[in-house]
Amino acid sequence: MTNAVEMTAISPSGSKLARFQALFSRLWPSVFAYSAVLLVAILLIKLPHAKDYVGPDNDDGMRLVEVRDLLAGQGWFDLMQYRLGVGGTLMHWSRLIDLPIAALIKFFGLFFSGERADALALAVWPISLVLPLMLAMAIAGRRIGGALAMHISLALTFLMILTSGRFLPGAIDHHNAQMGLVAMMVAMLLDDKYRGWSFAVAGFCAAVAIAIGAETTPAVASICLIVAIAWAWHGDVYASAAKAFGLSLAVFVSIFFFGTVPPRLYSAVTCDNLSLGFYSLSAIGGGLLFVAAAFASRAPRLTRFAVLAGVGLCIAISALLIAPQCLQNPLSNLDPMLVELWLDSISEARSFVEMARTETYILGAFYATGLFGVAICVFRIMQRDRVEVHLTLLFLLGVSFAIALVQVRGATFSNMLAILPLTLLIIDVRKVSNADRENIAAALCYILVVIGSVPAAWGVAGDLVAMQVNPAASAVASEDEPESACKSRQAIAPLDNMPQGMVVAPWEMGVPILRFSAQHVLTAPYHRNPRGMLTELHIGLAEPKEAEAFLRGVGATALAYCQEDVSSAQLAKLKPDGLYAQLAEGNVPDYLQPYAKAEGVQYFLFKPVD
Repeated sequence: MTNAVEMTAISPSGSKLARFQALFSRLWPSVFAYSAVLLVAILLIKLPHAKDYVGPDNDDGMRLVEVRDLLAGQGWFDLMQYRLGVGGTLMHWSRLIDLPIAALIKFFGLFFSGERADALALAVWPISLVLPLMLAMAIAGRRIGGALAMHISLALTFLMILTSGRFLPGAIDHHNAQMGLVAMMVAMLLDDKYRGWSFAVAGFCAAVAIAIGAETTPAVASICLIVAIAWAWHGDVYASAAKAFGLSLAVFVSIFFFGTVPPRLYSAVTCDNLSLGFYSLSAIGGGLLFVAAAFASRAPRLTRFAVLAGVGLCIAISALLIAPQCLQNPLSNLDPMLVELWLDSISEARSFVEMARTETYILGAFYATGLFGVAICVFRIMQRDRVEVHLTLLFLLGVSFAIALVQVRGATFSNMLAILPLTLLIIDVRKVSNADRENIAAALCYILVVIGSVPAAWGVAGDLVAMQVNPAASAVASEDEPESACKSRQAIAPLDNMPQGMVVAPWEMGVPILRFSAQHVLTAPYHRNPRGMLTELHIGLAEPKEAEAFLRGVGATALAYCQEDVSSAQLAKLKPDGLYAQLAEGNVPDYLQPYAKAEGVQYFLFKPVD
């Protein structure tokens, strides 16, 4: 009787626990739970310290300018930024990102006015992208290691997003969307049942990624190559997957090409956005893969590889005929002066070698986790452990890591992809630790593996080392960027009362001038405006008399000088007798009439001397 009573008493709580465990072994409840907690954490931790409703990156501000132009009536196919540069600058961004942001602004505009609607839209858009990324990483984790791997993948992704600035309110450039697309492609690729719908989704995501920006082109190319090789290896069992991927890619990239590229540019080849080059190669590659899988899947393996080699040859010939210039770095044709004085100063464009020389202590945050993931994949393959999964992850992770060595911005993708092999490692180390709870070495190893799987942990470790070596490092790191004062609304305010015209200013002020005023500006940090950027450099370096000719040549009506701007200070140091150096010393030429000063920016009206 006692046992029966005890069973009756214990049963309900045990049943509740079982239902709870069953609920969180499922995909969607887990994704929603992690995402909800993450969104609350982002809003509570990050939002109170926000200084602006737009992200700190120039691209965030420029995207808002582009969206406002669209809402003001600029055409869907018209990507010209008419107020940037001499005669305008044709931007290389996609309306596919502008559209949802514009829709959110219109929606919130029904209830709020002015910047409040903008602020709400710019807060909702980036945090709304958290759910797709979490879903993709959950699917990937579940497919390679079951429910436990799903939760570990979600937890590591949670920490990655929380310590990143990509999904904060105001972060409206396209990098967060690209992360979600790459993650979803990888998740779909890891379907060990090779279901057609998974690969159709992967093809769709690949098409969207190509349409949004060129940064993900290596990842998309890697995905395409993996699908093609897997088809050639597996044959008929992989036919549905290969056909679905190839057809989806070809169809959707065609839809996005004709839906976002103006007809007058159908034949143009540009290497930094969706144009004939990327479109034709994607459509041809996807179409040929579909045809090959439809007709050669039951052929012998050697024949399939021969067919695949033929497909590769066709794509290579097409690339050489249609877009040979895109086989190199799209920024390789930049003027050497721009490379030295602008591109080399962009933090995201720095190489591993440059960072190792100047910022050694933060290398771990960008490279350690990715390298850890690569090493684990190699070890697993050598041990013949889930070889196909780890080969796939190794190739994708290796490509991203190689890109990160050239430009540190690639570390975003290598750190994200490293989550998956490290998830499997954590599971195995956890089993060893749990099997012998008295083994301190095993427990310590488990803890170190978990910590080593979080890029931010490497960053904290680097900061601690740097503080020991250089105690002043933390104080320096905590200061605001010196040029931030030149970019504020208050710094731009005097332009509201100035006659509308062409303002010459450092490129870091370009986007804020476009955002906060109706003025035209000569330059902003975008490679499609090389004439404006070079002219501004020449103005700053030239002796005052020569600078006058440059100002007249671009139709300048005003000049903004911010002594705290890094690039302006650099130009003044390079040329002590140049215009910027003379302005720093208070020597104002006759053709510049002081107009107003705000937040460290001195404005001058340009009055050419006869």
